[in-house]
Amino acid sequence: MKIALASDHAGFELKEYVKGIIEKEGYSFIDLGTYTEDSVDYSDFGFKAAELVSTGETDKGILICGTGMGMNIVANKVKGIRASLVQDMYTAIQSRKHLDANVLVLGARVIGKGIAEEIVKVWLGTSFEGGRHERRVEKIKQWEEKHLK
Repeated sequence: MKIALASDHAGFELKEYVKGIIEKEGYSFIDLGTYTEDSVDYSDFGFKAAELVSTGETDKGILICGTGMGMNIVANKVKGIRASLVQDMYTAIQSRKHLDANVLVLGARVIGKGIAEEIVKVWLGTSFEGGRHERRVEKIKQWEEKHLK
């Protein structure tokens, strides 16, 4: 599995930490920046990562900013993206099992490294349940096909 990884300045330190987790779990990643703690616009980096997931160049994405809210909004503007802002284990699991989320969003100023590590591990390791959830995800895809160009 290949992961698109991006952050803004507020998420930079946590992004660097998450890189180690991804490697330890045996996945590869593309680091799309930012590469310093200098102030940047989260949208520039969030769109880059979401587009790689949308086109299939990567399998999943992980985005990190201060609260996660900005990156979550940005990612969900991209056709084919189902990004979930996650702050605990339950929502990490449910976002994969029920929503087939393909982008995980974390808020570096909201959660610490320990919780982030557990979230990343469980999110990457949880499969989509399908079943009744498949129908619901399919409705999202159909709406996107009709309304998003």
